[in-house]
Amino acid sequence: MTSSADILELKGLTREYGGLVAVADVDLRVAHGARIAMIGPNGAGKSTLLGLIGGTIRPSSGTIHSDGEDITKLSVSRRSQRGIVKTFQHSSLFDEVSAHENVRVALRRRLGISTSLFGGAKVFRAMEEQSRHYLDMTGLQAKSDVLAGALSHGERRALDLAIALALEPRLLLLDEPMAGMTKGDSERLTGLIRALPRTITILLVEHDMDVVFNLAEEVVAMASGRVIERGTPAAIQASDAVQEVYLGSTERGEFFYV
Repeated sequence: MTSSADILELKGLTREYGGLVAVADVDLRVAHGARIAMIGPNGAGKSTLLGLIGGTIRPSSGTIHSDGEDITKLSVSRRSQRGIVKTFQHSSLFDEVSAHENVRVALRRRLGISTSLFGGAKVFRAMEEQSRHYLDMTGLQAKSDVLAGALSHGERRALDLAIALALEPRLLLLDEPMAGMTKGDSERLTGLIRALPRTITILLVEHDMDVVFNLAEEVVAMASGRVIERGTPAAIQASDAVQEVYLGSTERGEFFYV
């Protein structure tokens, strides 16, 4: 599915929990092929906003459009069918089966094939090849037959990415993909994400500023549920408003340089 419209447009998107406003009247447009990171202090509303886009959270008000079509009320599965795929802060893998089988589960979901009925030998072989392809893409070819529960934290996050890619995303929503990673694992996963084709638009939430400025071409800064600044990484680094939120001061601090 292609369109000249933005792959994502949020209009007045709001999520309230009783008297708490987690996301407040957010307007945001994301072009096809963009690489955008959302940053902000804890409680800024970043992960809630990503959940609203992915469909795991319902908005209190506002709308979500993709390629010009209103998807505000679509389920997670319907959004996935449109190519909107979200990963989570914590892995949701099937630990008792292999990495290879975890990817095949995603392929069956995308192709609408039941667990017990593969649709014949030809379909089974095609799924095998595709599964190996996504494991190769994420550097897990040597771990394909290892139980997911026996993988290292970095390998599990790479497997999360392989599963997401198996769903053929057009808009990939990454919620803190580097959480808990060693520096080496983080650098490897950053390289994998950077190498993804421009047919995949990336919107990620991340606290690691090295990752943000290595991956993002644009940065959206949030605070108290609102977007306070959007711009290039250099513009965000120089922003007094962003420095104020993170440091409580407009003095140039070390936050962006550690």
